[in-house]
Amino acid sequence: MTHGPLVDPETVPGWLRRLVEATATIEAGMFTRFAAVGGDSREAAVLVLFGEDDEHGPDVLLQLRAATGDAHADQVGFPGGSVEPQDRGPVDTALREAVEETGVDPSGVRPVALLPGLHIPVSRFDVTPVLAHWERPSRVWAVSQSESQAVARVPLAHLSDPANRFQIRHFSGFVGPAFAAPGMLIWGFTAGLLSMIIGAGGWHRDWDTGDVRDLDVAWRSVRPQGPEVRA
Repeated sequence: MTHGPLVDPETVPGWLRRLVEATATIEAGMFTRFAAVGGDSREAAVLVLFGEDDEHGPDVLLQLRAATGDAHADQVGFPGGSVEPQDRGPVDTALREAVEETGVDPSGVRPVALLPGLHIPVSRFDVTPVLAHWERPSRVWAVSQSESQAVARVPLAHLSDPANRFQIRHFSGFVGPAFAAPGMLIWGFTAGLLSMIIGAGGWHRDWDTGDVRDLDVAWRSVRPQGPEVRA
């Protein structure tokens, strides 16, 4: 399945339309760290679910993963996982995993676009991001504590606020974008994808790219008392 809109962009809310239209021309090469595909890799998909709240406006659903487990333990990400034999494509995978991990009611979720597949070296996943509009928001929670600690709807206005943006320096030498959210440090693949989404969707605000923080220091400053994420 190629990337691009899955629906007529005119049928999505105005605040989401620009992003859906942009998926037709976004290429994997726009990501500086993540290659298009890997050699010895597994297929996966994540659900990038956009909702809207009367108080804080458009938001995106994020998940704080369990503190133990795979290579992404204790990190913030989008609901998702590896492709199963019964899945008919990345949309099926993303929705199934989101239901299993967050309890979201899939009947209120409308997939609207696909982004190019991206390779995550640390886990050897080729990930297809599925963008969706949360037409009828439902209750979400950390369904399985073995997989996630909490889930949260984070306002796009918060993520695009320059005060909440900086860069992370990993001990490996990698430097990349990061976001501070209540009880969460967002970095790595998720932060790279969010940065692209914020730019393509028209929510970008200039921020201090010279603010580079060591990962351990940033982690302590954002989550001094452990996770404080509302479900």
